[in-house]
Amino acid sequence: MGKLAYILDGDNVRHGLNRDLGFKAEDRAENIRRVGEVAKLFADVGVICIASVISPYRRDRDACRAILPDGYFIEFVKQEIQKDCFTGIDDPYKVPLNCEGTLSFSYESPQAIELLTTMLDMFVCNNGDDRNKKLSD
Repeated sequence: MGKLAYILDGDNVRHGLNRDLGFKAEDRAENIRRVGEVAKLFADVGVICIASVISPYRRDRDACRAILPDGYFIEFVKQEIQKDCFTGIDDPYKVPLNCEGTLSFSYESPQAIELLTTMLDMFVCNNGDDRNKKLSD
């Protein structure tokens, strides 16, 4: 039996829900906060949510992790992120201290898909299949 899943793509979210935000530090923080809240709403109804966003600030990623129960926030970072990720000349990317995985290959590669699928399988096994379970309970 399959699982419902949705990908929150950062570009798509910025064109709709977050179109009022720019790229200053406070706007980036609000963008990630909103994405985290939307991801939590999906999780509340049993939908696996994958948020694919550029999140340069560790504090914002940690805030998203904090609003979800343990095990519901799984963070991956691209190994070459510091040279590949351009977030602004004076706005460096803060590398995660406790991410669950590092991708050293293209996101579209078979290896990346296999790694992410394995992590999702582990998540489902660890959290059961109770679609009526609310995260806010």
